[in-house]
Amino acid sequence: MPRFEPKNPDYHAVATDTFARQRAMQTLGISIARMEPGEVDLAMPYAPEFCQQNGFVHAGIITAGLDNACGIAAFTLMPEGSDILTVEFKTNLLAPARGERFVFRGVVVKPGRTLTVCDGRAYAIQDGVETLVATMSGTLMALARREG
Repeated sequence: MPRFEPKNPDYHAVATDTFARQRAMQTLGISIARMEPGEVDLAMPYAPEFCQQNGFVHAGIITAGLDNACGIAAFTLMPEGSDILTVEFKTNLLAPARGERFVFRGVVVKPGRTLTVCDGRAYAIQDGVETLVATMSGTLMALARREG
């Protein structure tokens, strides 16, 4: 995997602040577990409130975690004064999402001036064993930050 150099030396604090302002992530109990330039791991505990009719965590919740992991990974490489917006993504659901907790890994594949392509992987963790439950390919856009 290539090593990326962040354009913003304060990327960690800025990305953490951007993540913290996302109330949806707070509602889902998703937190940052690890962050490096071009990479992020988000973590989420199991909650029955987020399950579908068969007791698996709903695909929409898994997709939200993957989208955010890709977004924050991309954001770590964007210049100061940037904001981020998802342009498109494709998700493959590979296995039922059941576990004690979940990890959403986002990795930059190709950073760009405006568009950044990322890969994401969602893992369910049960009894210390990680099971890949979904993948995502996403494109994210850098835009000028708007105040307010």
